[in-house]
Amino acid sequence: MADGEGDPAVFSCKSLPSDPRLMATVTNAYLGTRVYRDILHVSGVYNGAAGDTHRADVPSPVSVRMAVPGAHGLAETFTLNTRTGTFSHVLQSADYAATHQLYAHHSLVHLMAFSITIQRSPHTTQPITVQLQTAFVPKSQDLELNWGPDFQGAHYVYGRTLVPEVEGGPCPTVHMLWTPVPPALTLPEEEQERSWEFLTAVAESEEEVKRSYSQGLALAAAGSLHSSHVHAWAALWRGCCIDLEGPLPLRQALYGCLYYLLSSIPPQGDSGFLFHGISPGGLSNGTQGEDYWGHVFWDQDTWMFPNVLLFYPGAARAMLEYRIRTLEGARRNARDQGYQGAKFPWESAATGREVCPEEIYGAQEIHITGDVLMAFEQYYYTTQDQKLFREDGGWKLVGAVAQYWCSRMVWSEQEQCYHIKGVMPPDEYHHQVDNSVYTNAVAQRSLNFAADVARDFSVPVPEEWVEHAKKVKVPFDEERKYHPEYDGYSPGELVKQADVVLLGYPLMHPMSSEVRRNDLEMYEPVTELAGPAMTWSMFAVGWLELKEVQRAQSQLNKCFNNITEPFKIWVENSDGTGAVNFLTGMGGFLQAVLFGYTGFRITRSSLRFNPAFPEDINKLEVTGVSYLGNKLKFTITKEEMRIEVTVPAQDPLASPLEAVLQESGQRFPLCEG
Repeated sequence: MADGEGDPAVFSCKSLPSDPRLMATVTNAYLGTRVYRDILHVSGVYNGAAGDTHRADVPSPVSVRMAVPGAHGLAETFTLNTRTGTFSHVLQSADYAATHQLYAHHSLVHLMAFSITIQRSPHTTQPITVQLQTAFVPKSQDLELNWGPDFQGAHYVYGRTLVPEVEGGPCPTVHMLWTPVPPALTLPEEEQERSWEFLTAVAESEEEVKRSYSQGLALAAAGSLHSSHVHAWAALWRGCCIDLEGPLPLRQALYGCLYYLLSSIPPQGDSGFLFHGISPGGLSNGTQGEDYWGHVFWDQDTWMFPNVLLFYPGAARAMLEYRIRTLEGARRNARDQGYQGAKFPWESAATGREVCPEEIYGAQEIHITGDVLMAFEQYYYTTQDQKLFREDGGWKLVGAVAQYWCSRMVWSEQEQCYHIKGVMPPDEYHHQVDNSVYTNAVAQRSLNFAADVARDFSVPVPEEWVEHAKKVKVPFDEERKYHPEYDGYSPGELVKQADVVLLGYPLMHPMSSEVRRNDLEMYEPVTELAGPAMTWSMFAVGWLELKEVQRAQSQLNKCFNNITEPFKIWVENSDGTGAVNFLTGMGGFLQAVLFGYTGFRITRSSLRFNPAFPEDINKLEVTGVSYLGNKLKFTITKEEMRIEVTVPAQDPLASPLEAVLQESGQRFPLCEG
């Protein structure tokens, strides 16, 4: 779909950004780095105790840059190709072209690689030399590294992190093999073209790192290492794409957001490693003092997860399994604060224990626990995967969260309802407030979902779950017909970020169109303009619900202030502060299109849709939507909507899908094709 010149999935430039934080990232679910950065990170490998725990810096052998000192008339191009998950740098002169390609292999997640190719022009004969500049030193402030014997021509180091997250806890081990990088490469005069491949393998064991390196070498020898990576990315894009006939900047933003988010998820099938969640800045970031130290927040469950779920439920399941594995840490958090059940940490690393450096957030920003459970709810209704709940620990987590909310509520004799006191809402400008409307509504939703699952599994529903859900206070101003952010909120008070507007979406808290509009109009003018990037996407979704398309677009357009050139890296705040490669903002932006323009809503009984999009978009195609084991393609124009089943559910017991028109009740069976 074209509108304007250029491929919206390829970002090229002649010079790099002056701020190295804004460089393109190359990551897979296990390894990540920023281009030309001298460190890389490994999923789940943290160093430091409690609030000091951060992604361990691993020295990066792939931090190499080509140069030809003293050359005249050299043209340089830097390109991130999001279709192939590859960064490239080309040096072009009249006599030759030298190309450097760098990637984190999508399906062989223990491998990163780069290649250098020199190709001479037909009229030249002299040798051509390209220098390889690197600051690589096999040392780390976070790991005690030891040298091992070389293996198949590769150098080998291994070691543990220095300080465990919790006292007496494990210190993860890192093993790394890499192809030594010479200071220069020369194409001899008798050759037209030559390529050199350089591999880095990282794993938790010597056996795994050697297996991965050998596998990479074999593919490189067959000339298919990079092509196998490109093939994996092609399959990824085939299974999921959002494209539209509309402005080029919007299309580029969508491809950029999808690339950075898809880079972070586990590959299809068994990837052979435990997935450790997605932090706001992704695996490429999170060293000490940067991008929230690589911790996992509600950013994963509320802002990124719905997009992943809609396309790749298997990857969404891995995100939930991370929460299940950290359930014991969450139980400990609840106990430490004097409550029952499980309280998920505001900031999570390897154990599920609270690792936020500032105590106030861990103590008060408790909506995170409901946010985690909402991801489980969306997954359950989208997949009907009962195994996750019955056999793989999901039901234990659901019950523990319900138990926590019941113990966290106190009965108010005066108001004859349950209160949740002393919290910080999503709007972090306020703390120690009572009855945050978002916190209470998400707690209510947790309890209702827990009761629904219990009924589905024919498990007796504890009476207290039903009672607390029914009687928890959700603040509402009857006179002004809007939701105050908390008890005692005064209209006009400044708000840091999307908070009350989240009641409409993603919470789908029951309210009339009048109340939904009032909430949007009350909070839009008082929300911090330079606040976190995901905020305006949620206002956009609200206005799209009300079919106020231009108002929605003006909100979504604010997001472009957070997208940097040339590689479409997002910054958390529009003034450039906060996390970079801010996947949270990207997740919100994708939801504005994926759940806003289409009107998709995941409910207990259906996937609802109700499209609305602005004048300058003529057509929207969403490929690869997963629902109850089927893969669907939606094509929406201003005149019509087409739904195609591209891959039917494999389960012979799966019910066939049908499209139902809400007004008339008319039904259209959907079968393959």
